[in-house]
Amino acid sequence: MLPWQLLNDRNPEDLRGKMEKDKWKKELAESYRSVTDLPGNFKLLKVEEDYFKTGNDRFRLSVPIDYFNLACSNEDDPIRRQFMPQIGEQVTTPWEINDPLGENPHKVTERLIHRYRDRALFLASDTCAMYCRHCFRRDYLSTNPSPLNRVEIENAAKYLRSHSEIKELIISGGDPLMLDDSRLEELLTAFRNSRPDIVFRIASRMPVVLPSRITDSLSNLLSIFKPLFFITQFNHPKELAKSSRQAVSILVNNGIPVFNQAVLLRSVNDSVDVLAELFQELLRSSVKPYYLFQGDLASGTHHLRVSIIRGLEIMKELRTRISGLAMPVYAVDLPGGGGKIPLTESYIQKITDTEIIFKDLSGKEYSYPVES
Repeated sequence: MLPWQLLNDRNPEDLRGKMEKDKWKKELAESYRSVTDLPGNFKLLKVEEDYFKTGNDRFRLSVPIDYFNLACSNEDDPIRRQFMPQIGEQVTTPWEINDPLGENPHKVTERLIHRYRDRALFLASDTCAMYCRHCFRRDYLSTNPSPLNRVEIENAAKYLRSHSEIKELIISGGDPLMLDDSRLEELLTAFRNSRPDIVFRIASRMPVVLPSRITDSLSNLLSIFKPLFFITQFNHPKELAKSSRQAVSILVNNGIPVFNQAVLLRSVNDSVDVLAELFQELLRSSVKPYYLFQGDLASGTHHLRVSIIRGLEIMKELRTRISGLAMPVYAVDLPGGGGKIPLTESYIQKITDTEIIFKDLSGKEYSYPVES
């Protein structure tokens, strides 16, 4: 007997829709959450073995099976390096800190951070479908997670109501799409009722690591709360699998703009060829490459960071390879709460009273007049 034949009061189409909507919860429950969960034929690399031998695995392992299956056995596999811990995580350099962006001093309610004048950040969830090893909130996510409650939503909404200078609200975490649709609707409704003019940004890696979370019902829900922008994080072309492209298309086809914030990661995407392919393929999927972030100085992430000098070299070469539409802004979030700044090589060589001297990518100089 088919499942919907067991329920006389349910339309078959409705039940199929519910089964599809809840598919992500089943896949999430089946995720690999410890080294003993991993398939028997998956052999740990020495750097991974050494990590688990320490017994200090405070920043837990969690990876959905479909994302896990994108990886191979190579130590420098760009997918594997994003979900498997390595012994390098047990090393904290003198300049690494637990709160690299200096967010904690700017917490104005239990879950609301007001660091920039015109925008605020709401931490809607303390958990993720996958724990990325380069995560800058790894210390926050290593604490005991607590479910979002109504009082926390109401306190944030009250603050937003009394601070009209806030024009945009970034809903992040953890991953906010770890909330089910009904809870997500509750918090978006509370914030929209509090501030009808506010612009929402949903920051989620679900299209990458658990694309089944992006359903028609979720997309329809988000579209109700426009203006709303969806920010995700593809770091490598391999992540643009068929299921991830389909997830993105569900959002885009419902009029929800999708932007990508990649992180520059050692032995993942620190290559002109890899990044050129990633940014061009994102455009082909109607996703705008928005930022390429320098790795934050989070404790235990040194082995994944690329030097800024190398990052500038990569960006210089990319400008000769891809269009301006495909180019993201290379940026660093200054440690200790300094905020985001773009990392650019200046093409201005000299400024006089009459002209500005520029140097192009080939090194040739050009003059542009100074006009009153």
